[in-house]
Amino acid sequence: MTLINFEKKDGIAFVTMCNGGNPHNLQFAKEMDAILDQVASDSEVSSMILTSSDSKSFSVGIDVDWIGKKFQDQSFDDIKEFMYTMNSVFKKLILLPVPSIAAINGHAFGNGAIISCACDFRFMRSDRGFFCFPEVNLGIPFLPGMLAFVKKAIPRYKFNEMYLSGRRVGAPELFEHHVIEKASADMTELENDAVEFAKTFTKKKGIFGKMKERLYKDVIAVIDHEDPPVIDSLKLFITD
Repeated sequence: MTLINFEKKDGIAFVTMCNGGNPHNLQFAKEMDAILDQVASDSEVSSMILTSSDSKSFSVGIDVDWIGKKFQDQSFDDIKEFMYTMNSVFKKLILLPVPSIAAINGHAFGNGAIISCACDFRFMRSDRGFFCFPEVNLGIPFLPGMLAFVKKAIPRYKFNEMYLSGRRVGAPELFEHHVIEKASADMTELENDAVEFAKTFTKKKGIFGKMKERLYKDVIAVIDHEDPPVIDSLKLFITD
């Protein structure tokens, strides 16, 4: 079963998560990682839109049933491979040599919200869906790399409040605090807004990629050097 669809139209790469609530597990990470390679290398692509086919959710985040079963079975190598592959996904999104636009069509929780923050721009429908970081309630602290790049998408003062409270936030509030480009009225408007915005970009990949590489050099350094000790130790949950 394919978890992510990829198609092109008029220079736009449409990457659509298509597995219900789109939980993130190892298969999801591998598929997304491979698709981002296709987007980056395709000379016909000038921008990318990341969205979901589900009518309710953009992505509910980490597949807790999957990771819980892996811990129970002591399949620690699978967990580590998942974490490292997701970091590869985040890095490829951050450094993608074309604009990446998240069209958030429903709930974006945890890793689902985080992956949208790895994109360059975000749009979200205002008639359905919440955006939140529930990790404080689940005992799952962000990896250092996540903290580094999410702050490029959310102003520090707002991220501080959202990260420490786990509060659900809607599109109008996200727009007020400059997290998204627009709070679109409904699904149809969201799709139109994301496409029209994507069409405004016809930048050369070489300069666009180099600018992002230099802009996010410090973020990539954190992912590469500070995340591995946490992942390798499997200190991913805080129980007290």
